[in-house]
Amino acid sequence: MTDASIGTPAQLADPNYTPPLAKAVPLGIQHVLAMFASNVTPAIIVAGAAGFGFGSDSADFPQMIYMIQMSMLFAGVATLIQTIGIGPVGARLPIVQGTSFAFLPIMIPAVAGQGVAGLAGLMTGVVIGGIFHFFIGTFVGRIRFALPPLVTGLIVLMIGLALVKVGIQYAAGGVPKIGSEDFGTLAMWIPALTVVVVTLAIKFFTRGLMSVAAVLIGLIAGYVVALAMGQVNFGNVGRAASFALPDPFRWGIEFNAAIIIGMCFMAVISAIETVGDVSGITKGGAGREATDKEVAGATFADGLGTAIAGIFGGLPNTSFSQNVGLISMTGVMSRHVVTIGAIFLILCGLVPKIGAAVSTVPINVLGGGVIVMFGMVCAAGVNMLSEVVWNRRNMVIFAVSLSVGLGLQLVPDALQHMPRTLQILLTSGLLPAAALSIILNLALPEELD
Repeated sequence: MTDASIGTPAQLADPNYTPPLAKAVPLGIQHVLAMFASNVTPAIIVAGAAGFGFGSDSADFPQMIYMIQMSMLFAGVATLIQTIGIGPVGARLPIVQGTSFAFLPIMIPAVAGQGVAGLAGLMTGVVIGGIFHFFIGTFVGRIRFALPPLVTGLIVLMIGLALVKVGIQYAAGGVPKIGSEDFGTLAMWIPALTVVVVTLAIKFFTRGLMSVAAVLIGLIAGYVVALAMGQVNFGNVGRAASFALPDPFRWGIEFNAAIIIGMCFMAVISAIETVGDVSGITKGGAGREATDKEVAGATFADGLGTAIAGIFGGLPNTSFSQNVGLISMTGVMSRHVVTIGAIFLILCGLVPKIGAAVSTVPINVLGGGVIVMFGMVCAAGVNMLSEVVWNRRNMVIFAVSLSVGLGLQLVPDALQHMPRTLQILLTSGLLPAAALSIILNLALPEELD
């Protein structure tokens, strides 16, 4: 529902319109609330996989706080590139950028157990993948034919399936507690389940801002329960600085073929996702199709934002679909509203105490939120697959791709004699499933009914 005091219907559908500041600021912050939890979660998961995350007692734990800080800062920077634009770069539409879940199946095995030493190769891969992503903008319209709903739906489903294990592990206490008596105790599960229950209740029994920020509110509820149970530690907040600038190439530069190939492949998937989000924004907010210039500009901005983030220790950025739905709900198409939200994110990213405050959220509380978020990724893939005509040809493509991808993910030791590069690329399950579905879809003849 739109508010007539914000502007006329024509103004609300105009990306260049600026609502009154008293209305624009809350609308901008609303966009930040809708994406905040999802935006910082990938950094926390990557740090945990590397071995200096929650519960690790690692001396490098402050590096996770820095990564959280960079997630906020460069989500804001990437969003500004989209909304304000630099020449042909940027769609100049209300597109909110944030840290992408899609790259996690590549990033997790790439840094697993390596500690801070694994970040040089990861961040170098993020930069190179971002540059590749930028150049996809020159031809993104011409490759869409190779990615019908059968392929894109399977890829999104595989992303979700690769990540749901993380949610359960976190809710039960996290990887450091696996094998101990504390793992999976009721004390771990109570805050996690609180997050799930409150998130569902807020999502389906409230409206407006409350419903949009359901995951964030659920996390806050779980946090309060964990606090009452003595599971929250505020030690890092006091030690964190009040202001800090990003540090370029903080962990050095290292060229890792597996990470670079994986990042470039996922850049193609992310670019297609962005095309869909741009179309969703123009249809939902202005009732029109996106122009080729807007699609190319959005893809350029995706890549540039990712490359810049990687230089300073941030993870890949992409357009956030939940904010596309928010624009359809509010009916406010103003890019300047999203610009206000981006400025708020940048300010948060320059204050390490905010990152430290986020790091006080216990891992089991985050697990409750992740269960919901990654489950929604799976659901989004299933929703895309609902558009597929399920004849024998398409069923075979889906069956073979899913079996190989999911099978390699479940039994990574099946490739233990492969070179390390191939192990990282294939045991995520995502790349083999995606490659198989694309190749089979292009190679197999259409079924004649």
